[in-house]
Amino acid sequence: MPTTPSVTPADIDAARELLAGVISPTPMEFSQALSTLAGVPVHLKCENMGRAGSFKIRGAYTRMAALSEEERARGVVAASAGNHAQGVALAAQLLGIEATVFMPNGASMPKLRATRGYGATVEQVGSTIDDCIERARAFEQETGAVFIPPFDHPGIVAGQGTCGLEILEEVPDVGTILVCLGGGGLLAGIATAVKAVRPDVRVIGVQAEEAAAWPGSLAAGHPVPVERMSTMADGIAVGRPGDVPFELVRDLVDGVETVGEDSIARAMLFLLERAKLVVEPAGAAAVAHLMDRAAAGQGEPAFDLDRPVVAVLSGGNIDTLLMLRIIQSGLGIAGRYLQFRVTVPDRPGSLSTLLAHLAEQRANVLEVQHGRTTASLHVHEVQIGITVETDGPEHSASVIEALHEHGYRPVLAG
Repeated sequence: MPTTPSVTPADIDAARELLAGVISPTPMEFSQALSTLAGVPVHLKCENMGRAGSFKIRGAYTRMAALSEEERARGVVAASAGNHAQGVALAAQLLGIEATVFMPNGASMPKLRATRGYGATVEQVGSTIDDCIERARAFEQETGAVFIPPFDHPGIVAGQGTCGLEILEEVPDVGTILVCLGGGGLLAGIATAVKAVRPDVRVIGVQAEEAAAWPGSLAAGHPVPVERMSTMADGIAVGRPGDVPFELVRDLVDGVETVGEDSIARAMLFLLERAKLVVEPAGAAAVAHLMDRAAAGQGEPAFDLDRPVVAVLSGGNIDTLLMLRIIQSGLGIAGRYLQFRVTVPDRPGSLSTLLAHLAEQRANVLEVQHGRTTASLHVHEVQIGITVETDGPEHSASVIEALHEHGYRPVLAG
């Protein structure tokens, strides 16, 4: 016999009413660039532009508003690397509840500062979320504070599901919804809200390949932890699906896909350049899948439905230094960084002549290095290493060809 769902559409409707005075619907942006690429209209649900920079406030506030006065007096405790921490801290501030959040050593400074800025007490322990959860659970036993999980609770899932209601209102003819997937709270909530009204809409979860617990869990019929994770998408780096979201995802979601680190970096760069949106790695997973499908289709529509696609950008809380590294990585993946070295006579004007040739090819010089100690160099030679930015692989090839025409013998970096 089918089990009674742990979260119902009525629960999500109630959460929507509760949140009405707390958050506003997040923007829905049409992307012409992605629509052209995918072959179908593409809209972006910008949870990265919501309060505290992600969807997490939806679930955190819904769960914490249901606490009794006695529970509120004991305070709450949570464990998170960033988004859930900020969601809990902000919800606690709004509800007048004392919050303690355990975050791992190495958590980004902007996320630490934001969580403290909302009034939470932050303690850093261990190096992983598991370490933080262990300490948070111990704190719960020691103090009586109520543990607020990031995804594995009906109230959390119901709150996240309000995002699905907004999608249906903002894009009534939506055909496919792509949602990033970690523990499963957001995907389960959106699927519950959407399928109750529009069972024809395809709802697809997207995980990072290097932290993909869901494919094996769904195949096994129950949550199965992965042995290792290694992804920059820390917001969806969850080693085991939640029990509450699992049954909803299993019963309602149309599929789960995975994306690689390069795809995530490429999607983040695309969103920054073409949509003017700052999105963290986890938040770009849905767009990464969309772009992968478009590339695999070689110009054919990425989806077999002729109705719009909505990709949920789940968060935008990213350290600026990490963003810089990802931009650099994305440029390299897209073939827009060209690194090479050439050997030239060691005399005045050699470098300026080389740079003039690069300027003629519209190659933007980013870095120049001189080397005089290489064993293969003659005494009157110098080796110059150059990094330039180009428009892409074709432009890079034309730059190399032009250098050959001017008598250089560029050696590409490996």
